[in-house]
This record gives sequence, C-alpha cells and structure tokens, in this order.
Amino acid sequence: MPKVVGKTTAKLQSRGRGRPRSDEAHQSILQAAYELVMEVGFTELTIEGVAARAGVGKPTIYRRWSSKARLVMDAFLAATNPELSFPNTGEVKEDIRLQMQKLVKIMNSPRGQVIATLIGGGQTDPEMIEAFVANWLSPRRKDCTQVIKKGIQRGEIRSDIDIEAVIDALYSPLFYRLLLKHAPLTEEFVDELINLIMPGLGGIDNS
Repeated sequence: MPKVVGKTTAKLQSRGRGRPRSDEAHQSILQAAYELVMEVGFTELTIEGVAARAGVGKPTIYRRWSSKARLVMDAFLAATNPELSFPNTGEVKEDIRLQMQKLVKIMNSPRGQVIATLIGGGQTDPEMIEAFVANWLSPRRKDCTQVIKKGIQRGEIRSDIDIEAVIDALYSPLFYRLLLKHAPLTEEFVDELINLIMPGLGGIDNS
C-alpha cells in the first residue's frame, strides 16, 4: 500500500466515470485514508477529503466506518500488517526479535509519528484509543501470543509464564521511546531487550 501513495484518484478515474464496485470502493477508501493521514496527519484528515480522493460519497464511508478514528486504524493496519507479520524461524526468540526490528523500522519512519499521534490523541478521545487497541494493538498481541505458545510447545519457554506480561515487557519499552523520544529506537535496543527478558522465561538457549 505505501508504494502507491498519491495514485488513488487517478487509478479510479482510469476505470471510467462510474462508481467503483463495493470491494474496489472499500480498498480505495482505505488507500485514500492512508495516503491522507501520511500527508496531513490525523487531525487535519477529513472524511470529505477521503471521499473525494477515493471517488466515493461520504455515506459510502460511513456505512463501513462509524468514525474517522476507526477508518484510519483500518487503513493503517492494512498498510502495515504485511510488514509486521512474525517470521517462522523455528525459534521463538528469533521470531520475536525479527518482528520487533520490523516494528522499530516503522516507528523510525514517518508512520511512527502517526502511531504516536493516535496514541496521544487517544488519551482524550476514548473512541480513538478504542479503535487503536481493537484494530492495531490487539491483532499484534494475538499474533505474538501464538508465537509464544509455539515456543512453549517446543519446550523453549516454560508453561507457567504470564504471556500478557511477557508481551508488555518486550514491547512497552519501544512505545515508551517512541512517545518520549528520550533515547533512540534501534536494532541494538531490540537485542538488549530480547537478551534481558527471554532468558528469564526458562528453556531458552542463551548462547
């Protein structure tokens, strides 16, 4: 999705004057929302602007999304989901390390500011933080939970751990640095977190 920024309207126009079909409209709306949030930010993004760029009417958008926050969350997730998938190296420690490095790469790009803005805005906008948790954060945690469970099944991690606490311990420092910017987000920092936290889970090869 990020590679086609700015081409949504032209792409729709090339299909003719008719309204895009339902599935095409859905994808065009997501694309337009992602393009605009990257260009102008969440605050300045409007449903009118998304509708104009996607070549659809505002009612078409509101039939699918009840708010701007939910639309932006879906658009952001659609754009970043492929980049945030967990690899399957056969070792839980390496799977999580590589995925965390992908997340750091996104946080260090302009998309990191979008994440920070959505989290910050969500502190005073319950609907925005609800959309962020439901559409962006929870899917990532669910994926990580499955990776950790596989590690437990393979005997790499002991079975009595609190998986939610492990995920918090691994990922919270990344968001802390993203929001406060008191220290850099680097692959070396990811390595430090992995080497600090994973050995305490038991059954991990510390070599």
